[in-house]
Amino acid sequence: MANTTLGQGACTAPFLQLSNFPGTVGYLPGRFCAPVPTIEGTVDCCLPCPITDWVYSDDFNVIPTAAEWLNVAGMVCAGSIILSYLVLPVQKTSRHYLTIGLVISLCLLQLGFIIPLAAKPEQCHDAITPNDMNSDKTCAFSGAFLLFGGFAAIIWGFLRFLHIHLQICWQLVPGKKFFWSSIMAGWGLPALFIAIALPLTGVSYRFGNTCHINHEKALDDYWGPLLAFAAISTVLQFGTFGYCIRVYIRSLFNDSKGSTSEPVNSNNGLPSYASRAGSVKTVTAGQAYRRVKKVIALQWRGTVIVLIIIINVVFLAVVFVQMDNTVTSAVQNLGKAEPWLLCLVLNGGNKNPCLDKVKAVGLVTNEATVMAVLLLLSLNGFWAILFLGRTSMLYGWLDLLRSPFAPRPTDFVSVDARRFSNNPKTYEMISSPLPQSSSMPKAPQAVVTSSSTKERGLSPLTQSPDSGYANDYFSNEVEQQPPTFGKEAAYRSPKLSFSTPRPPSAGPGFSSENSISFSTRIDSSPRPLSPQGRYSPAVGRRQRAESRESAGGRSEGGGRFSPIYDWDPTSSYAQGSKRGDTFEV
Repeated sequence: MANTTLGQGACTAPFLQLSNFPGTVGYLPGRFCAPVPTIEGTVDCCLPCPITDWVYSDDFNVIPTAAEWLNVAGMVCAGSIILSYLVLPVQKTSRHYLTIGLVISLCLLQLGFIIPLAAKPEQCHDAITPNDMNSDKTCAFSGAFLLFGGFAAIIWGFLRFLHIHLQICWQLVPGKKFFWSSIMAGWGLPALFIAIALPLTGVSYRFGNTCHINHEKALDDYWGPLLAFAAISTVLQFGTFGYCIRVYIRSLFNDSKGSTSEPVNSNNGLPSYASRAGSVKTVTAGQAYRRVKKVIALQWRGTVIVLIIIINVVFLAVVFVQMDNTVTSAVQNLGKAEPWLLCLVLNGGNKNPCLDKVKAVGLVTNEATVMAVLLLLSLNGFWAILFLGRTSMLYGWLDLLRSPFAPRPTDFVSVDARRFSNNPKTYEMISSPLPQSSSMPKAPQAVVTSSSTKERGLSPLTQSPDSGYANDYFSNEVEQQPPTFGKEAAYRSPKLSFSTPRPPSAGPGFSSENSISFSTRIDSSPRPLSPQGRYSPAVGRRQRAESRESAGGRSEGGGRFSPIYDWDPTSSYAQGSKRGDTFEV
């Protein structure tokens, strides 16, 4: 309590004469002064600063100090969440930009209580005038962080409720437009309203070492918009909750009627569907309930903490608006405060016998209510780690401490990459080199070619050394056979093959039952020549016809035929080859 003898002047203790403090620095409307008749005439007498020392008990100062230390512990909790979001992978944290914005807002809110704890500022500029943001920089920073963090928490809570409402009620998945709009609204709107509120209203020391917004125009430029967004968030949340109840009730009564996408037999005998089934938006009550249940299971943590923060901030707003109205009414109606003021004069400045009178006339807010506001605001960090923290974060930190320099998995990995790994929990990209000991298939062998390709100057195809697939995926299914480059190669049908080899000339009448194996052979028979010594297609056709007649024909189950043909540009059908390659069936 300030020294009451300094500047007392003509006023009776504990009041101080206003004319002895002509300074214009500090929050002048924060003075509690009243005209008092004296021997020298009417003199303006003021209560010493801070005024909370006269209207509350001596134990009241313990409450703001305890709230400041609780905010330190809450800052540690919220900071650990932010640090986990930055360091650990998304598989461990399940982070989301709406959650990150909310937690950062809580950290800024708690800085408003932590800064005065470290700076230990002076609440009063002189004996009767409290400091404000213009006379004390600590007050400016603590008040700005407190106002900005509280408004930002409400905005991010509103955006989260809007995000859930769009998913549940309208089956819309917000994309990049919603993301950038949320970033601009989440930080832009609080900055805009704080830029308006600080010059017009300002902050000052009202109780404790933390600066709070002043009562002049506070309802218009700060509390009004904040309560408006809190009300819209509440309406959205209760609307979403009502829709969930409606969907749940429909799922109990409508699922027994069957799905709208059941097939209906049409006149042509083919199954068709009802007209409603063609719409993407058409879902049954059971499908809608399962969708809503899944979204709620993913979002209930953030929803609960947003509701708690909205309740705390709205409670704070109501209490401060009530305090502003109380101060305004006390200044405008000094007769209401006269019994309390006379009690202070009669008791020589002893406030304890007069505390009941100040509470009876309703000049101040209840001490328990102010204590509840400060403590609830200090617990936001604990709510954050309780609802947003996960046990997977602990395992993530343990893994990080055990192997701090080990490479971490990326957050965005193709789901198909899991197919190429024995361990389903690991990720391997397709182009990554694989060990030879894995179950991946070995490198494919060279293509089997006949001797004619070598005669033409062609070499067998080989596997590129840069190929990422070093093994055969079906190595456990296919028997490994060494390549054969001779004139005759036996063909072995793979176990996973659902087809059999078939010569091109077999035609539709070729039976697949006899196609067990075949081998290519080089026939050394001479090409059909005419009596003049020239190549004659007609002689070739006649020779093949005689060969088929002697062998019984292909339709009678003959075992040898000539499938390879050379194209004759003079006719529209295939001509016999000089090589006369044969196949065994």
